Amino acid sequence: MANGHQGVLLALLPGGGSVNVWKWAGLGLCLALLCACSLPRSAAVEGEILAGANDENPEFAVYPVTRAFMPVLGSWPTPQAEPSDGWINHSHSPSGADIRIRPFDTVDITVWDSEANSLLTSETDKVVDISGVRVTEAGTIFVPYIGYLRVADRTPDSARRLVEEEMAAIIPSAQVQLAVAPGTRGSVTLVGGVGRPGTVPLPESHFTVLNLIGQGGGPTELRNPQVRLIRNGRTYLASYESLLENPARDAILQGGDRVALVEDDRFFRALGAAGQQTLIYFEDETVNALDAMSLMGGVNERRGNLRGILVLREYPSQFVRTDLTGPSNERAIFAIDLSTADGLFSAGAFRILPGDTVLATESVLTSAEGFAVLIGTFVGLSNTLGN
Repeated sequence: MANGHQGVLLALLPGGGSVNVWKWAGLGLCLALLCACSLPRSAAVEGEILAGANDENPEFAVYPVTRAFMPVLGSWPTPQAEPSDGWINHSHSPSGADIRIRPFDTVDITVWDSEANSLLTSETDKVVDISGVRVTEAGTIFVPYIGYLRVADRTPDSARRLVEEEMAAIIPSAQVQLAVAPGTRGSVTLVGGVGRPGTVPLPESHFTVLNLIGQGGGPTELRNPQVRLIRNGRTYLASYESLLENPARDAILQGGDRVALVEDDRFFRALGAAGQQTLIYFEDETVNALDAMSLMGGVNERRGNLRGILVLREYPSQFVRTDLTGPSNERAIFAIDLSTADGLFSAGAFRILPGDTVLATESVLTSAEGFAVLIGTFVGLSNTLGN
């Protein structure tokens, strides 16, 4: 019985011989193995990435980027790329305001006295210089025959009048001139990122960040330079471009401030069926999804899926919400369809955040074409064996 079935099988195969049985069996085995394996690809298909999104306890949340979704996303908290205390906006000083004396400034006092029997001057020299008087931490200076006077928080002219008034009790005709050299608390330091870094005494009460950067020669060759301001142990961060475009952000400096211009080190990851797969650094203050696709070199026309652009983002656990005021999962995937007008407009409004992964998924047709090529190869081999 078995021999009869074997004869029928051999008769059906090309050549009808036992050798052909093993050749066809080998080809079938190769085809089965190839079909069981995934074809070589540069990216996953969208369905593979999003598999499990509808599970009872999904490991991630999926949000289609549409016009209806953008207002919802706008209410979500935004993770900061770099810890900072925001930025200090410009505050106007009173017109004509002068700098104030601060502890550790240095005061030079010149006294003119026309009295014949002066306590300070001689008969031939009616001018005396009291130079290099340092303001103490308590804000006072010592003046001979008068004692300690508090001058901190006074303007130089107000301090001059104070010294002159106190001196009038012992030298009625005395006239006083006073000059102030700012100390470390009356100076600001430009740390780097400019042509001429260094410490700069505050020349006036309205000396701003841009004034300081300009005095240092302007920014050097930096990618989207960022301004870092350190004041009283706190760090403030803003882009140089935003200060140029908005005068309200050009903060007024205080003594002891430190300013540095640094390169923008924010980036996003470009992966999948796009023009390039690499880390792409921000060259502007903000980057939207359309900008990101341009920076990535667009979607590969032969392999990419315009309907399957995915942005993968991780949120801090404290941002997770259940009422749409935040993501429902720490891991969020935003799905963008670039084949529709709504998807394109919404992508232009969708901000890419530092650390995001922008993935151009593979088209399903690509896998189908690869499988068709595989079938064609098998048929060609079978014809060769049949001959």
